[in-house]
Amino acid sequence: MLIKVGYELLYDCPQFTPILSMLYLHPSRMADLIPGSTMTNNGGLSYDLYEDSFGNTCGRLILPPGRSMLSWSGVVADSGNPDPVVPGAYQHPIEELPPETIVYLLASRFCDIEWLRDFAWSQFGSITPGWARVQAICDFVHGHIKFNYMAARVTRTATEAFNEQTGVCRDFAHLAIALCRCVNVPARYCTGYLGDIGVPKDRSPMDFSAWFEVYLGGRWYTFDARHNMPRIGRTLIARGRDATDVAITTTFGPNLLASFTVWTDEVVTA
Repeated sequence: MLIKVGYELLYDCPQFTPILSMLYLHPSRMADLIPGSTMTNNGGLSYDLYEDSFGNTCGRLILPPGRSMLSWSGVVADSGNPDPVVPGAYQHPIEELPPETIVYLLASRFCDIEWLRDFAWSQFGSITPGWARVQAICDFVHGHIKFNYMAARVTRTATEAFNEQTGVCRDFAHLAIALCRCVNVPARYCTGYLGDIGVPKDRSPMDFSAWFEVYLGGRWYTFDARHNMPRIGRTLIARGRDATDVAITTTFGPNLLASFTVWTDEVVTA
């Protein structure tokens, strides 16, 4: 299966403004990128690329005064298989976890587990550790939060999402991640492209999507509390502790995001 993904961002800046961008495919998906896909901008701005501490590809550049366009479009080869479901995947005892997974058990900026731990153990502690427990968390979050694009707020924590019961895909992910960490399951935040492949068309504007991964049975598995079903065609951009680590852009100065367009479409061949 081939999937066309991309974006176009228009920024208005009153002065030279440094910006960090995390708009590149994750290194694990670069081998799937069909040759000829490049990032462009309307001023020929140069990017300083680097790899962050989570293994994501990041860019650093300076936007000039006025309007700047950042855009990219590429075609990615995908297996066309849905997210795997492995009911037998087991939960590791803390003492057996690989050291690199431990950070994903700890509280982070948006996954404030301290306020949710008692609830998590009372709600999910009696469920068989492993896949069943994580799926129970997804079932709960999926039913507890009502998706509302107009209710998006970049400062909302997992506890606030729990209390307010509204939000967007990042809020579903943050709450599910926090609850998983509360019951000792390493969980990390993912952002990327997810189109309406194999499911009814969503009438909401296309956006980057958020989901999460948990470490069970010696590997990382994908879960999605918003959609709460295996999906086809996830195209990863970045992973981190929460949305703080994988912000699509971070600007260091006044600016206005004048336009924001994202696309993720299956390429239909004759």
